Amino acid sequence: MKKHLVLGVLVFAVSAGLTFGQGLSKTIGNPTITIPAPKPSATPVPVQSARGGVIPTAVRNGNPLQMLNPRAPVRYGNSQQHITTDPRDPGKPNGVSLFAWTF
Repeated sequence: MKKHLVLGVLVFAVSAGLTFGQGLSKTIGNPTITIPAPKPSATPVPVQSARGGVIPTAVRNGNPLQMLNPRAPVRYGNSQQHITTDPRDPGKPNGVSLFAWTF
């Protein structure tokens, strides 16, 4: 019985040693790494127009529901473009700008 136990432990140790042993591998030649060129953006960033606010942007973009979508494309803008803030506390929004004109 002891011989079988010793033989089993020995077989297990040899198989574990072979499993975790160092494998043979060699790189032949100079491996080259190719980095793909960045793809240009499909939608260009829109130019800021003289009219702003939520309503003109919704009419101009054609799909006002995308303004509520957090994963909408860049051309629909972000929420920071359409809020008004107090100059004394710029981190706190005061309201939503429905119509805005820049001069």
